[in-house]
Amino acid sequence: MTLQDILTPDCTFCAVSGSSKKRILDKICTIAATKIADHSPFELLESLMAREKMGSTGIGNGIAIPHGRLNGTQQVIAIVMTTQNAIAFDAIDNRPVDIFIALFVPEDHCQEHLTTLQSIAKIFSNKSIAKHARKCQNDNELFQLIQQAG
Repeated sequence: MTLQDILTPDCTFCAVSGSSKKRILDKICTIAATKIADHSPFELLESLMAREKMGSTGIGNGIAIPHGRLNGTQQVIAIVMTTQNAIAFDAIDNRPVDIFIALFVPEDHCQEHLTTLQSIAKIFSNKSIAKHARKCQNDNELFQLIQQAG
């Protein structure tokens, strides 16, 4: 499953304000909770933080892919968000992050999860796409960029 398969326009956000890793993850989880039945923003944040404890999902070049596994759902949700200003995220290259691609996947969908992560890495390893994502003026422009990146 690719990012383009699961991303929807109402889960794509451009130039969001946020001053810390926790605030951005909180925003992501609040949005995701409106899409995932039976999971509160707090439960979603716990799933992301459990993964972050294993090591930062900041993959470098200002990009992070926070992701969490969820019990009791068969739904996969992706949220893409750029921020107005880059924020400290403990990324592997120690650079701040301004592009976030968050995933919430069912606990038992490991292979699909890995395929989606590979899709995201492939899209955003293209420095031109990352550069354009940072310059998007609105949510729809960012969504269209990602859809066309496939």
